[in-house]
Amino acid sequence: MLVANHTSMFDIMLMLRVSKNPFVFVGKKELSKIPVFGFFFKRVCIMVDREDTRSRTGVYRRAQRRLNQGLSICIFPEGGVPEEHVLLDSFKDGAFKMAIAHDIPVVPITFYDGKKRFSFTFLSGGPGRLRAKVHTFFETGILAEDDKSTLREEVREVILNELKQK
Repeated sequence: MLVANHTSMFDIMLMLRVSKNPFVFVGKKELSKIPVFGFFFKRVCIMVDREDTRSRTGVYRRAQRRLNQGLSICIFPEGGVPEEHVLLDSFKDGAFKMAIAHDIPVVPITFYDGKKRFSFTFLSGGPGRLRAKVHTFFETGILAEDDKSTLREEVREVILNELKQK
């Protein structure tokens, strides 16, 4: 389970560069409505309607199918790109609940420069390096679903501490 902070529209492309293993994104259904991007998004991602319980449950089945095919899963646990002044927003449970349910490790990844390069503020950003750091994996084999909050906060703390240092 690849999890990273969400800083800009570059994050998707940066994740493709950072990960050595093939993976599939889990993303919110609303993104499929974006012209051109949405066309491709629908074909290569597991979409979830966060307001629909059946959709959220269906993600587990689709994720298991992709895991069985040898793919990893990638989720941005903030659930969207936070306001520019927010260093790291709170994480949602989905990625951690899914990692525990499927007994797969969580791989925290820190993206440092997305907001400086291509933020969501119109005409902001500029050229420069896009840096990322892949952290030590969190194993989930001995965890139960009740441990998802602790896992979520431990992973968030790793990314937050790294962002504060850079």
